[in-house]
Amino acid sequence: MKIIKIIAVIALFLIALALGSQNQVLVTFNYLLAQGEFHLSTLLGVVFVVGFALSWLIFGGLHLKSRLQVRKLNKQLKKLSATIDKVEENS
Repeated sequence: MKIIKIIAVIALFLIALALGSQNQVLVTFNYLLAQGEFHLSTLLGVVFVVGFALSWLIFGGLHLKSRLQVRKLNKQLKKLSATIDKVEENS
């Protein structure tokens, strides 16, 4: 399954690269503080990388949070299982 994900990411990167290489037109990009002229391919590449990095950070953080919660719940389960075993032994 991990290989399929890697292949999908590489395919998306190659598609973005192919689209970028076909668009060598200069465009004016207005951003918050200023304005600049960039090649469309450069602009597409930068936006793609920024979007990829931002989504990686967001979903990586969510994944880490869920993994920590699973670890905490497993510890609680082991503790409760040990308690139940002690109660059953005493009965």
